[in-house]
Amino acid sequence: MKEFTLEDLKQFDGQEGRPAYVAYKGMVYDLTESSMWIDGDHEGMHAAGGDLTADHDDAPHDEHVLDFPEVGKLV
Repeated sequence: MKEFTLEDLKQFDGQEGRPAYVAYKGMVYDLTESSMWIDGDHEGMHAAGGDLTADHDDAPHDEHVLDFPEVGKLV
């Protein structure tokens, strides 16, 4: 499984055709195909390319919404 640092993850911001990846609880997910993540932006509240673990506590949904392909782990 591919390993990502936070610095690596920043490259996957969903902008200009780049994939949209986020980390959550140590795993990295590909949200590129999600209609809820347009150009790496989720509802104007979150951006791809980072670790959303702490931010998820304030989300109006449970963690099962992250049913997307795992592409690696955060190290």
